[in-house]
Amino acid sequence: MKKQQYTRRELLKGGGAMAGALAMPSFFVRDAWAAEFRNNPTKSGKVVFGFNVPQTGAYADEGADELRAYKLAIKHINGEGDGGMINTMKPLSLKGNGVNGQKVSFVTGDTQTKADAARASAKRMIEKDGVIMFSGGSSSGVAIAVQSLAQEMGVVFMCGLTHSNDTTGKDKRRYGFRHFFNTHMSGAALGPVLEQMGNDRRAYHLTADYTWGWSQEGSIKDVSEGLGWDTVSAVRTPLGAGDFSQYITPVLDSGADVLILNHYGKDMVNSLTQAVQFGLRDKQVNGRPFEIVVPLYSRLMAQGAGKNIKGIYGTTNWNWSLKDEGSQAFVKSFGQEYGFPPSQAAHTCYVQAVLYANACQEVGTFYPPEVIKQLEGFKFDGMGNGPTEYRADDHQCFKDVLVVRGNENPTSQFDLLEVVEVVPRKQVEYKASIFGGELGPYEV
Repeated sequence: MKKQQYTRRELLKGGGAMAGALAMPSFFVRDAWAAEFRNNPTKSGKVVFGFNVPQTGAYADEGADELRAYKLAIKHINGEGDGGMINTMKPLSLKGNGVNGQKVSFVTGDTQTKADAARASAKRMIEKDGVIMFSGGSSSGVAIAVQSLAQEMGVVFMCGLTHSNDTTGKDKRRYGFRHFFNTHMSGAALGPVLEQMGNDRRAYHLTADYTWGWSQEGSIKDVSEGLGWDTVSAVRTPLGAGDFSQYITPVLDSGADVLILNHYGKDMVNSLTQAVQFGLRDKQVNGRPFEIVVPLYSRLMAQGAGKNIKGIYGTTNWNWSLKDEGSQAFVKSFGQEYGFPPSQAAHTCYVQAVLYANACQEVGTFYPPEVIKQLEGFKFDGMGNGPTEYRADDHQCFKDVLVVRGNENPTSQFDLLEVVEVVPRKQVEYKASIFGGELGPYEV
């Protein structure tokens, strides 16, 4: 059973058991958990966030947009600019003057979309730059590696863009939180779309050869084979391959009538473009039109692939075309700052930075165990995708998921993905126990 916690606001209100707390000397109430902990801003005099993103490599475009969003989040947390989603988030503890009375600064690093480079960069941020929290990345392999480091070193990691089930499954950690959805949710959301294609399809998978690709392939197989589909082949491809022609050529004579591209970033741009150039999208196989599915989409990938994405289905965590108050506030702020709409990667990273800051403000301390407890089971709204919860059991975020399709008639270079279905949370939710793993202790 989760122990009762009182915020500073509740303690000041008093009443019941809280009145007893107020009867004690104030130093037993305010920062009663004031144990020694790494990079304590109260002692160092500075609040430093670390943003560890792919500035080079196959996911560099995502990393650039993530960094833009993080910088904007810091401005809004510190009370600069128009406030963005800090104006729409509910409940909210931030006051627009930093966190716990201190302004926030930040440092950056380059993950290179490599686990060892990401860990080295994160370790440097923690040991040399004094970060109290770090975030970022566009690879589940990177996220899992640095999330483990976060647990070892007692510094909270707000996972950036990571989609593998393992991040909040078998590799979950107490010191890591994910705002992004996962491959299981993508599969569940895409199920009705795949069913409409027919129940006797033959699928060919091209899969990025690391934890995310394996997870995405497995989730789509679970759904498609449950519909009666056959998996003709599942071929693993190296991250950053560039030329995928050697992998696409065998598809032509395989008897498959659906190609599933479990690729992301520039890899997806290249593999999809080459698949279309090979004529796959226009083929008739087994008496029906050949289909291509991209389970995980982003607006940046759509821009890179251009007209090749027309009519092709996938899922996304968020899209700038959403009309809710929070999404539109973010789109406005980001557009004014950078001159174009944000990607789902930008949205995810902005939200992660704000949520962490808000949790620290709510509990009145940066002490990681208390901040973690505040985030566990936290329910909020006004940040895009409707009501949202950070499930306590596995630190997975649950909200609505978007099914999108390449726009047949885009009105601009950014209007490339059409939201065709907002899949409610209840349709993609699952029991935390199905992927295993242990969160680990609060104290490290």
